Amino acid sequence: MKDLEIYIRDLESGAVCRWLESHVEQLVLDDGDVSSVIKGSARFGEDRLKITLYPQAFGKRYTSLIIEGERLPWSADLDCARSAWRALDTEIRCSPGEWKEGESAEDEKWWRLDNRGEQLVVWN
Repeated sequence: MKDLEIYIRDLESGAVCRWLESHVEQLVLDDGDVSSVIKGSARFGEDRLKITLYPQAFGKRYTSLIIEGERLPWSADLDCARSAWRALDTEIRCSPGEWKEGESAEDEKWWRLDNRGEQLVVWN
């Protein structure tokens, strides 16, 4: 199973549903209240997707969005982040894909997409 993970700053109620509706089918996700973990599902072609929102990831301002499935609407986290940034108009972050489980994340760089453009930055 593959996954995509992005971090959305100051997520507004209903925003993820409005964005994903144009990329997946049979979306079942109640993101009207984004203060607790939300689990949902959708279909992408013939494949079922699991969608999970984790609020207060990396501090109180970010929500982690994870999409899991055999086939995904985007090929990489950065592609997903670009789509989300265009639709949500808020800062989006994602991993550059180099980190592996067990490695130190202390100096890890993240993609930050916002009105300044796309930049690799240390999270802090």
